[in-house]
Amino acid sequence: MRTTKKTALYFLLLLCSLVLFGCSQKNDENKSISEIKAEAEKMDMNQLRSMAMKYKEAIAAKESEIETLFARLKATKMQDTEAKKTTTELNKISQSMSELNERFQVYYNKLKEKGGDTSDLEI
Repeated sequence: MRTTKKTALYFLLLLCSLVLFGCSQKNDENKSISEIKAEAEKMDMNQLRSMAMKYKEAIAAKESEIETLFARLKATKMQDTEAKKTTTELNKISQSMSELNERFQVYYNKLKEKGGDTSDLEI
């Protein structure tokens, strides 16, 4: 029980840090940041906004998954093996979310640089 609480607290802090320092993006987590930056250079403001919005939606979906897993961790009768499995899932989702946010920031920053409206893209 004590380990479960510590684990839940750890992931809550991890989630908060992701939110504070920015999350990742959505579409293709396999592309390198340099590839994403090169593609963003060639895009107009509408394309940049569209890509940033896709990544924002993907990040929101990951946040929802994390909330679901946190709820599972909070279950009072969770066994250690189940808690470890849930913790592993949380780690994978957090990593994916971080990668998505990094890619989101490329499109967001390029849109901002070109003078586009980013008010609805805040994470």
